[in-house]
Amino acid sequence: MAEKLQPIRGTHDILPLSFGGEFEHFHTVVTLARDLAVLYGFKEISTPIFEMTDVFSRSMGETSDVVSKEMFTFDTRGGESVTLRPEFTAGISRAFISNGLQQHLPLKLFSTGPVFRYERPQKGRQRQFHQVNFEWIGDASVEADAEAILLAGHIIYTLAGNKGCTLLINTLGDIESRTTYRDALVNYLTPHTASLSEDSQRRLVANPLRILDSKSEQDKAITANAPKITDYLSAASKDRFEKLCALLKDSHFIAKLEISSSLVRGLDYYTDTVFEFVAETGELGAQNTVLAGGRYDGLVEQMGGKPTPSVGFAAGVERLMLLAGASALTPPKLKINIIPFEEIVPKATFELAGNLRVQLQHLLNKTHLRVPCTVEIAWQGSVKKRMERAAKNEATHVVIVSPDEMSRGTCLIKTMKTGAQEEVPLAELIDGIALQKRFFTSYE
Repeated sequence: MAEKLQPIRGTHDILPLSFGGEFEHFHTVVTLARDLAVLYGFKEISTPIFEMTDVFSRSMGETSDVVSKEMFTFDTRGGESVTLRPEFTAGISRAFISNGLQQHLPLKLFSTGPVFRYERPQKGRQRQFHQVNFEWIGDASVEADAEAILLAGHIIYTLAGNKGCTLLINTLGDIESRTTYRDALVNYLTPHTASLSEDSQRRLVANPLRILDSKSEQDKAITANAPKITDYLSAASKDRFEKLCALLKDSHFIAKLEISSSLVRGLDYYTDTVFEFVAETGELGAQNTVLAGGRYDGLVEQMGGKPTPSVGFAAGVERLMLLAGASALTPPKLKINIIPFEEIVPKATFELAGNLRVQLQHLLNKTHLRVPCTVEIAWQGSVKKRMERAAKNEATHVVIVSPDEMSRGTCLIKTMKTGAQEEVPLAELIDGIALQKRFFTSYE
């Protein structure tokens, strides 16, 4: 017997709820992010899931964990090195340059889809996972930083009411600030070189600020008393950061705000503002960061474009699902099963189902109700068996079409939750107003 095929380690199938999966929850998170993107003026863009390796290695930094340890990189038959995207920002910046989008600045772009990192699989962390991603390109203002962070908070607040989420925020300062701080940090770390991890010893020369992001316990012990970047900010950087914190203070979407002087984020392209929303320890497993981002004013120029200020963030869909919990993500639904008696000609049933589907689609578009709707025809088995199957499949309503009702131009609607039955004229059933009255009163 052939060996049973299984998904690759660190990946998983997202099945419907009825099969023990969570696809509806996944869809709820992505739909919310997409709706808020529209609300805040973002346009959706989709980029390839693989790019030339240089797109990521040049932008994210050779010393970053993502580039040095976690990328899925391979050679094509033509000898080109390509990489499955480990994050969205570099690919979006490449698309911005190669498609000549500079003429449309400022530009807000939203993306969603799978990303890939070779990590040890655990709760809240897979080798293929999914993100929602927001980039605000061409706006250098502190107000853009604030609004991006408030949008991030809006997503978390809508899903989970900010339960247990804290906004950690820091600034990496301008070039003057980072240069001064880099010298101070190197002077502090150099006497500890032998005690640093191998990765951090290498970074001490190439990018010492990255040592602050180290996950090594021995590095954490050393950096605990390291100089703080907030003590080395230029007057302009300090003023900018104070303005940002003032704009975020007392926001409805931010439950708690903390300045974290050791927060640098794990990618080299960040400048000035960096931030994370973190959940309470243990809620998401070992990985408690729900959403993260910051400003990256030099990235587009570094990739071959013109100097372009930008700010953005990304959130893992699976982590947002864990944060919100299943009960908050289970959407209301409308599931109609049509059960025709054997004597009813199939064409008449098809016409009824078709009219219902068209009218429901029109009603949802008109009212902007976010209610998953299903209209199915149950053909097989006795009426009793089909009713039992409808209940098992969690139908909300059953439309019974019998010869007697059809002769009167009516059908029978049964509301499964209450058991109530009502004879309704067919003309009313496919009328928009009657549909809203019959099926949507609990969703308004």
